[in-house]
Amino acid sequence: MKLEEAKDKFIQTWGSLATSWGINRTMAMVHALLLVSEAPLSTDEIMEALLISRGNANMNVRELMDWGIVKKELKMGERKEFFVADKDIWNVFKQIVKERRKRELEPLVSSLEELRQIDGKTADSKDFLKLIDNLTGVTSKANVLLDLAIKSDENWLMSKLLKLL
Repeated sequence: MKLEEAKDKFIQTWGSLATSWGINRTMAMVHALLLVSEAPLSTDEIMEALLISRGNANMNVRELMDWGIVKKELKMGERKEFFVADKDIWNVFKQIVKERRKRELEPLVSSLEELRQIDGKTADSKDFLKLIDNLTGVTSKANVLLDLAIKSDENWLMSKLLKLL
């Protein structure tokens, strides 16, 4: 398999896998393209490589920048913006964990805290509060694990995970 063919296959695979993780396919493909690119790419180059519209390219690049896994680079004498992906996959993993925690786990924790404010005098209320407490316990443990993943280095976390298995 030639390098360009392998890169194309990687981009397609990364895009296909993304939907399993709840991520937009095109956004993942833009990220994969930037990962395999030796040099920063402009919006025009992203559009051409993935056969997507300017709006789609811009929207997905901005979202990747919001996630903190793509950065804008300026080139002297160029009016265009260029984009580059963080190629340290461990950093990418940690940044994605941070963002997913912020977008998914933190709102759940807030909601559970709000739900605990019900009157707990009836049997149904007590059962409901027990469920909320159990969910709060699980989310607290998940939050601790995610925090460890974010703060750790790759070797330390992998050794801990292997010990668990």
